[in-house]
Amino acid sequence: MPTPQTQQNDKDMVYELGNLALMSDALETESGQGGLNRALQIISVLQTTLDSDALIEIFSQEISVMIPHHSILYEHPAQGIRREVGTAAKHSCSYQLSAAGQSLGQLTITRKKKFDRQETMLFEHLLCSLVYPLRNALLYKGALTAALRDPLTGANNRAAMNAAIIREIELARRHNTTLSLIALDIDLFKQINDEYGHTAGDYILKSVVERISDCIRSSDMLFRYGGEEFTILLSNTDKEGAMLLAERIRRTIYTSSYQYGDVLIPTSASLGVACIRGNDDASTLFERADMAMYDAKNAGRNCVKFAQKN
Repeated sequence: MPTPQTQQNDKDMVYELGNLALMSDALETESGQGGLNRALQIISVLQTTLDSDALIEIFSQEISVMIPHHSILYEHPAQGIRREVGTAAKHSCSYQLSAAGQSLGQLTITRKKKFDRQETMLFEHLLCSLVYPLRNALLYKGALTAALRDPLTGANNRAAMNAAIIREIELARRHNTTLSLIALDIDLFKQINDEYGHTAGDYILKSVVERISDCIRSSDMLFRYGGEEFTILLSNTDKEGAMLLAERIRRTIYTSSYQYGDVLIPTSASLGVACIRGNDDASTLFERADMAMYDAKNAGRNCVKFAQKN
């Protein structure tokens, strides 16, 4: 196991470790051997879950008797993960985790009292128990994400929408909050494919997703429903808010420049908006938004329509 490089000042102590493997060479110290034995025991507990948040919680609990601490923070920016157990204290040890050349993020342990050398050595050996369960959890999360993501545009796919709309309707009813759905279709998309080619059509699809993403909130959910049709699920959003957002999206798409090679491709979209009603389920809410979108098409395209009452 590599020796950590230490940086120390009056405020804290930070250890950086370049690489941790599940098993290291035989340890010469008694505490080190004990650390490996304890790591093997912890592995069986950590293998009970593929959730990275749960792994960090379990790991913190399992090592607390051997290494008292106030908090453990796990961060993996590339996967959007940040999980903190406890409350951060003054002194910290930080480790960059990796396995088989794959970065697994950074883990930081803190407490009010400085960690001594024996504790840091023990902690490094205990980290061996975390590395591969954590790697498996990240791989599992990546597989789930890929299964719910449209590979071309990066938007959530139809399977993700089907699950999300059911969940959001249940939450809206439980908390008596509003919920809106926008259906969006790129105008004359077949004509774009026929005139400029399918790679140009792919470029337009990806560009439109970028424009939509620039307009929506972090809590809004964008899905590629199929072909050139997209949906946007808006929690805690009433008719007025949904119509304002839909118009902003329409205007942004229409006024943007789409340069493909030497040509500019004019692009617009038609949008339909529906808000949840008392008897709505996932199908009826989508159908009303979809019908409103076709009303926008029939009204001349490049406009926004709200779902009719019937």
